[in-house]
Amino acid sequence: MKTRESKITAGKVVAVIVLLFLLFITLYPFLWMVVTAFKAETDIVSYPPRLFNGHFGFHSFIDIWKRIPFLAYYRNTIIFALSVSVVSLCLDTMAGYAFARIDFKGRNVLFLLVMGTMMIPFQVIMLPLFVEVFKMKLINTYLGLLLPRATNAFGIFMMRSFFIGLPKGLEEAARIDGAGEFKIFYQVMLPQCKSAVVSLFIFHFMGQWNDLLYPLILTTSDNMKTLPAGLATFMGTHVVEYGVIMAGATLSILPILILYLFAQKQFVQGIAMSGIKG
Repeated sequence: MKTRESKITAGKVVAVIVLLFLLFITLYPFLWMVVTAFKAETDIVSYPPRLFNGHFGFHSFIDIWKRIPFLAYYRNTIIFALSVSVVSLCLDTMAGYAFARIDFKGRNVLFLLVMGTMMIPFQVIMLPLFVEVFKMKLINTYLGLLLPRATNAFGIFMMRSFFIGLPKGLEEAARIDGAGEFKIFYQVMLPQCKSAVVSLFIFHFMGQWNDLLYPLILTTSDNMKTLPAGLATFMGTHVVEYGVIMAGATLSILPILILYLFAQKQFVQGIAMSGIKG
């Protein structure tokens, strides 16, 4: 009995050590980013590179506000990420419900076509997309940034997988009571998948917040740039200003961290429950 208990204890110790090692690997780049943001540029590029060396200060954080319209970039990123996330969440949820619970002609073929768009790299469609948005005269507008991202194949797939796992008795009971399809979706089925909705919102928000190429193509005015595009201006051909970039990156991840801290419970539940189902 003691041998078995000692094996279990040893296994737990090994598991904790492995998890701590993985945690260190995951958090170390973020630690390096935050520490580098407080360093002087000469200390950052010194060789050999060291995490804690030189003098520390807030000069990079002060400099970034002087060099670029950082507040405008922050505002544009919030508007872009939030609007796309909300609209896409609504449309993805309704489409996922339709593919999972409504039997209509051509449902499977249409779903396969939607899933097929996930295999097309953005670089393939970015030129036709720019031409389309340009002809619609939506370049440098929030609407031009929103429309092409109004729905997402991954979001439809995720919500469909979740809705398939819900018991059919819920909607059958609602239909017996005379509820229509939209009422069943909104009042009966949607409240059952709050964790999946929160998870999908976080996925959408993170994707739009960190996107560089898409906003860079559809915005030519400096007043409409987002944070990733604005920070990219500090990366020249021969010179990279690491301190200012790290300061901007540190400030840019704050909304993501705050969002995750408030919704981490629902996020974990959504990932666990919205598995891939038939």
